[in-house]
Amino acid sequence: MPKSVLSKRISIIAMAPVNSASVALGAVHCGASDYLNKPFTIDELASSLERAGLHHHMDSRARQLRDRLQMQEGLGQMIGRSPQMEKLYRILSKVAQSNHPVLILGESGTGKELVARTIHSFGPNPEKPFLPVDCGSLVPTLVESELFGYVKGAFTGANHCKDGLLVAAGSGTVFLDEIGELTLDLQAKLLRTLQEKEVRPVGSTHCTPIKARILTATNRDLAAMVERGTFRKDLYYRLNVVNLRLPPLRDRREDIPLLIAHFLNRIHRAHPGRFSIHDDALHTMVQYDWPGNVRELENAVEHGVTMASGGEIQVGDLPTQLQQLALAVLHAAISAGKNQEAVPCKEIVPLAVKERDAIFDAIRVTNGDKLEAARLLGIGKTTLYRKLKEYGASGARRPD
Repeated sequence: MPKSVLSKRISIIAMAPVNSASVALGAVHCGASDYLNKPFTIDELASSLERAGLHHHMDSRARQLRDRLQMQEGLGQMIGRSPQMEKLYRILSKVAQSNHPVLILGESGTGKELVARTIHSFGPNPEKPFLPVDCGSLVPTLVESELFGYVKGAFTGANHCKDGLLVAAGSGTVFLDEIGELTLDLQAKLLRTLQEKEVRPVGSTHCTPIKARILTATNRDLAAMVERGTFRKDLYYRLNVVNLRLPPLRDRREDIPLLIAHFLNRIHRAHPGRFSIHDDALHTMVQYDWPGNVRELENAVEHGVTMASGGEIQVGDLPTQLQQLALAVLHAAISAGKNQEAVPCKEIVPLAVKERDAIFDAIRVTNGDKLEAARLLGIGKTTLYRKLKEYGASGARRPD
């Protein structure tokens, strides 16, 4: 039975003029949903068709379930269930099937290259090359030779001909990151390449046709650059056929626990030992604004795993800026507690209990640093040690 037939989402009924169990089993093994022995009656055929329809329906429902399970945490390698990310997934599923240029916008660290890779992976030619170019990290002459290629003798050191990435990608994808860093000369050459669907290598008088899909990304405001005359308007419109704006991590905080779990699982696969994260550390990470976005979050998780003395990441294991946030939140809470006016309540908590809880919270947040805890609480270290002695505990954890 041809694989081209089996690859289609259809139900197959096999028929043969012999009544053989081995033939029937072979047909089912090759992908048939049912088997009929010739000659057969109309009722037998109707029953077989009914069974095939039921099998097709169940198979379709199973595919839908697998798709939903795959989308629980994200799309491809993209992680997130927030409304912003679900909207992005819906757009990506449509954009990926076309061959139009896509401009990916977003702050540094939001995952623009990952989005470009996802578009390529779900596109019509996922088996073809995906070739990224960081336009901001290369000098203009290197960007030109990387993209367009060169011929032998085009410049000093050009000892042989070399195809540029736009040709080498074939019908794959070329991803131009930080497109806003291109000089006006290179912008003009790229525009001509996109319009004519051909490229002229450096030093050559002949053009080579290209088939590659072009995806671009930037964290700069290209529209403002067009107004200032630092980015070509015609190239901007050529690249901006479809644009995707990635949300910063601070606007999708509900995805932070999923991302942390993803990074911890990846670390576990690469190294022995499994790590978890304490609730206080997780709460601090959700509160933080993450100016470096997902890239900064990934670095913070790796920092926490490196500094953790056990299998659980504490607040004290996080980078300095996160520890400072945790201390600031605690100090604000303590100050608010001191300044809060008394209000009627059903249950009055003794002051000694509140004092004890505040002391143990401060010690836990400072990762056992009693001097720092005393400073935050506004008491002397002698007073802190006396209070701990009264509680009959070392201050490492709140007593039951």
